[in-house]
Amino acid sequence: MATSIRPVSQTRSFTTIFLIEMWERFGFYGMQVLMVTFMMKKLGFIDTKANLVWGAAAALIYATPAIGGWVGDKLLGTRRTMVMGAVILALGYAMLWIPSNNAYVTYLSLGVIVVGNGFFKPNSGNLVRKIYEGDETRIDSAFTIYYMAVNIGSMISMTATPWIRNYIGARYGDDLGWHTAFGVCSIGMVLGLINFTLMRRTLAHIGSPSDDRPVDVKRLIAVLAVALVMVFIAAFILQSETVAKWCVYAAGIVILGIFVHLIRSSHTSERAGLTAALVLTIQTIFFFIFYAQMATSLNLFAQRNVDLSFSVFGFHLFTWIPEQYQNLNSIWIVLLSPVLVFIYNSLGAIGKDPSVATKFAWGFAAVALGFFMYGFGANWAVHGQVSSWVMVWGYGLYSLGELLVSGLGLAMIARYVPARMGGFMMGAYYVAVGISQYLGSVMANIAHIPDNITDPLQSLTIYTHLFNILGFVGVGCTAVAVAILPLMNKLSATHSDPATNHEPLPAVRSEEFNTP
Repeated sequence: MATSIRPVSQTRSFTTIFLIEMWERFGFYGMQVLMVTFMMKKLGFIDTKANLVWGAAAALIYATPAIGGWVGDKLLGTRRTMVMGAVILALGYAMLWIPSNNAYVTYLSLGVIVVGNGFFKPNSGNLVRKIYEGDETRIDSAFTIYYMAVNIGSMISMTATPWIRNYIGARYGDDLGWHTAFGVCSIGMVLGLINFTLMRRTLAHIGSPSDDRPVDVKRLIAVLAVALVMVFIAAFILQSETVAKWCVYAAGIVILGIFVHLIRSSHTSERAGLTAALVLTIQTIFFFIFYAQMATSLNLFAQRNVDLSFSVFGFHLFTWIPEQYQNLNSIWIVLLSPVLVFIYNSLGAIGKDPSVATKFAWGFAAVALGFFMYGFGANWAVHGQVSSWVMVWGYGLYSLGELLVSGLGLAMIARYVPARMGGFMMGAYYVAVGISQYLGSVMANIAHIPDNITDPLQSLTIYTHLFNILGFVGVGCTAVAVAILPLMNKLSATHSDPATNHEPLPAVRSEEFNTP
C-alpha cells in the first residue's frame, strides 16, 4: 500500500470520511422523510401502493451494498467506488429535483439512488475500518463517532426538508416546494463531494490494492454499464408490485437455503455459531418489520391523527410538520447510545454484560411497549388526534428497541460467523434485512385508509388497530426470544470464539453497512 509523503494523522483521515458520510445521510434521510407522502400527494398513489413502492426501494437499498463492497475491494478500489457512489447519489437526488410528477421519473430516480447507495455505503465503512486497522482500542470509539455522523446528517435533513417544502411551496407553488426540497438533498451530497475533494490527500494511503493502481478504463466502463442496467432493473421492480413481491420472496428462500447449506457443510466446531447467527438474523428480520413503520404507517399516522403542537402545562412550545416526527428516532438514538454504551461497559467490567440474545429479548419488549404507546394513546385523543408527546415517548421506546436489536446485528455476525465467510454472511444479512423492509410495508398496509374516510376518528381506529397488532407481535417476539435463551446460551457456550467473552461494542444505527 502506497504511503503519503507527509504523515497524515488517523484523526484527519477519519474526519474526511465522517464529513462525507454526514452529507450522504443528510441527502438520504431528507429524501426518505418525504417520499411516501410525495407519492401520495403528487403522484396520486393510494397509501398501500406508496408503502409498497417505498418498501421495495428500501429492500433494494439494503441489498445492493453486498455488490458494492465487492466492486470496491476487487475491481475499482474502495475510495474510488465510494466517490462514484456519492456522485451517483447526487445525480439521483437531482433527478427528483426535476419539476415532474411523472411516476416513472420517480422510479428511475429511486433506481439511481439504489445503485449509488450500493456503491457508497459499504466502502465508506470499510475505509473507517482500514484507517484504524490493527488498533482495536480506537476502532470502537471511531465507529461510535462515525455513527453519530449518521444522526447529525439525518436530524438536520429530516427537520429541514419538510420545512423547505412548506416554505417554498407557500410562496412559489406546491410543485416547486416538493422538488426544491429534494434538490436540497442533491446539494448536500455535492457539498460532501467538494469537501472530500479538498481533503482527499488525507486518504491517499488508505484503501484497497486497486486504489493504488491506475484506473482500468475498460473495467470502469463495464461497471458503469452494469450499474446503468441495474438502474432500469430497479425501476422495473419498483413499478410492478407483483415483480417486487416475487423478488423479495425468492430472495428469502435463497438466503434461508444459503444459511442451511453453510451450516450443513461447515466444520462441526463452526455449526453452533452459524446456527446462533441464523436464529438471531431471523429475530432481526422481525425487528425490521417494526422499523419499516417509521416511513410508512407512523408517518401517515402523523399526517392524520397527531396534534402537531407541542405544549407543556398548557403553554405552547412549537409546532412540527408531520414528516418531522420521523426525526424523533435520530434524536433518541443520540440520547440513548451513550447511555447504553456506559451500561454495557459497566456491566462488562464486573462480568455481567448480558448476552446478545438477552439484549434481543429486551429490545423486542421495548418495541412492543412503544407500539402499545401509540395504540393506547388513542384513549386520550381529542377529536381523533393524539398528543405529540405520545409520539415522543413511543419513538423513545421504539428507538431503545432498535439499539438493542438491530444495533447489535452487525456485532452478532462478527462474533458468531467464521472469518472466512464473514463478508459473504454480512451481505446475506443485509439482503435479509431488505426483505423485512418490504414485509414491513406489507404490514403497514393493514392500516389502509380508503379515500372516503376523512374523519380523524375513523382513521384513528384503523391506525391504532395496526399499532396494537404490532404491539402483540412484539410481545410474541419477546416471548420467543426468552424461550430460546437456553438454546442460545448453549450455542454460545459451544461456540469457541469471543462470543461469550467480548468487549462491548457501540450501538449503531439500523441501516448502516459495515462490511469487513
